Amino acid sequence: MFKKILIANRGEIACRVIKTARRMGIATVAIHSDADRNALHVAMADEAVHIGPSPASESYIVIDKVMDAIRQTGAEAVHPGYGFLSENKLFAEALEKEGVAFIGPPAKAIEAMGDKITSKKIAAEAGVSTVPGYMGLIADADEAVKIAGEIGYPVMIKASAGGGGKGMRIAWNEREARDGFQSSKNEAKSSFGDDRIFIEKFVTQPRHIEIQVLADQHGTCLYLGERECSIQRRNQKVIEEAPSPFLDEATRKAMGEQACALAEAVGYTSAGTVEFIVDGDRNFYFLEMNTRLQVEHPVTELITGVDLVEQMIHVAAGEKLPMAQKDVTLTGWAMESRLYAEDPYRNFLPSIGRLTRYRPPQEIAAGPLATAGKWHEADAPDGETAVRNDTGVFEGGEISMYYDPMIAKLCTWGEDRATAIEAMRVALDGFEVEGIGHNLPFLSAVMDHPKFAAGDMTTAFIAEEYPDGFQGATLPQDELMRIAAAAAAMHRVAEIRRTRISGRLGNHERRVGRDWVVTLAEETVALTIDADREGADVTLPDGVVLRVESDWRPGQPLARLSVGGAPLVMKVGKIPAGFRLRTRGADLKVRIRAPRAAELAARMPQKEPPDTSKLLLCPMPGLIVKIDVAEGDAVEEGQALCTVEAMKMENILRAERKGTVATIKASPGDSLAVDDVIMEFE
Repeated sequence: MFKKILIANRGEIACRVIKTARRMGIATVAIHSDADRNALHVAMADEAVHIGPSPASESYIVIDKVMDAIRQTGAEAVHPGYGFLSENKLFAEALEKEGVAFIGPPAKAIEAMGDKITSKKIAAEAGVSTVPGYMGLIADADEAVKIAGEIGYPVMIKASAGGGGKGMRIAWNEREARDGFQSSKNEAKSSFGDDRIFIEKFVTQPRHIEIQVLADQHGTCLYLGERECSIQRRNQKVIEEAPSPFLDEATRKAMGEQACALAEAVGYTSAGTVEFIVDGDRNFYFLEMNTRLQVEHPVTELITGVDLVEQMIHVAAGEKLPMAQKDVTLTGWAMESRLYAEDPYRNFLPSIGRLTRYRPPQEIAAGPLATAGKWHEADAPDGETAVRNDTGVFEGGEISMYYDPMIAKLCTWGEDRATAIEAMRVALDGFEVEGIGHNLPFLSAVMDHPKFAAGDMTTAFIAEEYPDGFQGATLPQDELMRIAAAAAAMHRVAEIRRTRISGRLGNHERRVGRDWVVTLAEETVALTIDADREGADVTLPDGVVLRVESDWRPGQPLARLSVGGAPLVMKVGKIPAGFRLRTRGADLKVRIRAPRAAELAARMPQKEPPDTSKLLLCPMPGLIVKIDVAEGDAVEEGQALCTVEAMKMENILRAERKGTVATIKASPGDSLAVDDVIMEFE
């Protein structure tokens, strides 16, 4: 077995690999750029080597720099994680030439299956059903438009060397095909150093289901069940689960056997994933093979008890897999929510900055992975449900504009799907993140969505259910009443504290009243509170009494309460005359006033927001790549105005209405902050 391995990656996946290596008694080496000098993976590793400037194109994906780090440290093997060099055959070949083990598949398998164009040709030759498309090289945007028209819209424009949603666009017409082709090429070049593009038919209403395979160098290839990855935004997975609520055992077996046959055809070893699209009749079609560990691998680990990183290391060391297909069992259900540094209220645009508060929920060990002794946090308590958080950040750290915006992968496990979902709801509500925009509210809203709860989803779920973007969850009336009761009880506790001035009032403290008026979500609710030492009975206008119990104290940012006999977890912020409360995807300003104060507040005039209708504001921190118009130009609705790059993704900003460009305030190459003015209109 190896004594020292280098992780050719960063962030949460580097931390994840380090945890398993540490448990196996293997020393680890981290590499880092300027931006990651103080990163968590650097602190966790036994050694760290600086490899260059912040952009990945000048550090993490420069093979020579990674090889220098290997030589400096004497690492015997390299785990590439995912992204960066994980599917780069030149890197695998360089390691082989150096006599260093690659904790991944052979270079020939990477070349055959890591390249999407080649993999589709091989799959077709092997008799695997594939989606119609054009696998040849595409010279320019004109050819892309011609090919797209021949295939028939809508089409998917994809980077051949892509992954993680980078370099992917859906085009519904010629204009989108032309714009999407160029953006895909640019993203592919900056993210993977390979700007080859191919086009295939975009199958509407599909499910995205993938099979995890694991193969050794001795002829054994196993499939470890499937993962449902249909909740996607911009072709990037947001929520994953295992198993799929859609598959039956016969389909699972057929997909698994086909995935293994494909892996064996190219001499694949290590962990890999074969992705399929599945229609409503459970017909499945080969999409691509990812010759690496997937971001969503934890859900497979949680239901199988197999540590995939550990097995990858054993396979790379030439050892046999310790199990046969008959030994693979799927127990319970697992969910994964990807926490991204992106603002769901601003169309999920990237957000950067300092994490002023970062408090994940406590990890809880349970299920097959805990039973197998493969849980990474040895001090985590056992429970009936599991909570796992794979992360690469820490409180006080910076979220950089140079890399993927993923902060963490929050996972839960339960004996069935409903239990795993409820565990995820509670974990999301208790996850504290401040200082940047993030998608926690959106993740919570999806968990509560009836279609998701019923397992009724396709890859179009987000587009169909949130066609106008995410504006926050709308909570049902009974939940609003529970929040109103909780807020009133919390406010009463805060009022009592304010009346106590040590050493001055003694036993003559001003009495806090029973009657309060709560305003939230455009509703006004008159409540009565009768408190005792253990909690408070809150009487609603319809006479219903809710018992509120909690150990919350003023100033605490997280409140865990029991309201009406059911748990309620809320993030708490102070605002004038009340609280900002966040729970289940809703962000509420809750005012609690005495009856007379509420009467007067209702008469106060409302402040109007400033008019920004004649300004194009930068919606995210980013770099201006291109300005498509000039001062004095007349623009039409939907016309491209400029392109902004942030976190390796290009975003085309378009005109919302007809107008004339008055002044342009920014130029290509400028770095802008959120709401900086790019141009003004007449």
